[in-house]
Amino acid sequence: MFGNPFRPLTIDPDWQTTTVTDLARTMYDNRAFDQMPILADALEDSGCDNHEILQHCRGDDPHVKGCWVVDLILGKE
Repeated sequence: MFGNPFRPLTIDPDWQTTTVTDLARTMYDNRAFDQMPILADALEDSGCDNHEILQHCRGDDPHVKGCWVVDLILGKE
């Protein structure tokens, strides 16, 4: 649920395309975290090259409301 507290990440505003933010909002609102790999693809398409973010989205760990990547995209704390 949490990123590395010793290496806080920021998101490049260029990665926050309408597709990325709409997908993240839908995932958050509907608890549709099975779509994390799709979010990774959308982030990559927007220019995201952050290995930690992409690996997290494509990882096997269960994702839940409070996922740090989704929260980062949506500007939640």
